[in-house]
Amino acid sequence: MADREKILRYFKASGDEQLAAKLLDLAEGANKSRKFRISEFLDPHAYNVAEIVAANFDNVKIEADGGFANAERVKVAFVAENFYGQPDFGMSFFLAAWDKRYYDLSHRDILGAFMGTGCKREALGDIVFVPEGAQFVVEKTLVNYLSGNLTQIGAAPVTLTEIPREELLQKEEKVKVINATVSDLRLDAVAAAGYGVSRSRMAEEIKSLNVKVNWQEAKKAAQPVKEGDVLSFRGRGRVEVAEIRGTTKKGRISITLKRYI
Repeated sequence: MADREKILRYFKASGDEQLAAKLLDLAEGANKSRKFRISEFLDPHAYNVAEIVAANFDNVKIEADGGFANAERVKVAFVAENFYGQPDFGMSFFLAAWDKRYYDLSHRDILGAFMGTGCKREALGDIVFVPEGAQFVVEKTLVNYLSGNLTQIGAAPVTLTEIPREELLQKEEKVKVINATVSDLRLDAVAAAGYGVSRSRMAEEIKSLNVKVNWQEAKKAAQPVKEGDVLSFRGRGRVEVAEIRGTTKKGRISITLKRYI
């Protein structure tokens, strides 16, 4: 049996103790029932926590599913090794359609409307834009509630249709490659280069908790970043630190960033 207290102490320093406790409850439940337990939708950082939790159990493995083939947000199934069935992830799939001639909606608009119905963020998976509007994945228990309550996104009237999983489209992301030089690898400097704003503005955004590093709230503007880190700025998408190329003759650091629009 996993040492619960030891695992929680491990996650306390990073502020993930509460998340780890919820995931531990699921892993322990799967172990005792010899079946499976399903999490809410997790971002990539929370998924990493789930992997570490599962690794502490000899008889529990994890499986993940987010509906879309390349989903970022997924539900995790903690599955007892002697369970031979298929875990039910409890997901449903929707198409939200609106008149694109008159309304231009963003990911933030859809997320805001979803949470405006009283649903929590953890009940929603990825949102993918398609020609008719947007497809998204939700907790199955919300189907009837959303059908009656999500009728408008921003100023746009929307038609919500439940669709089969087979109709989900591949998530396509536009990537802008940015080659830049920075004075140092502090978060405020690198993020400012990635999002095209001043370093002082970025420092303020970090202070206001609008910036995350690897899906965790940034601690401070001076926080160092490294190759492979993923930065996110509320409402402005993600930036990946793709490559740190070296130092220029003037002593600046040359970097390549990928901004996902």
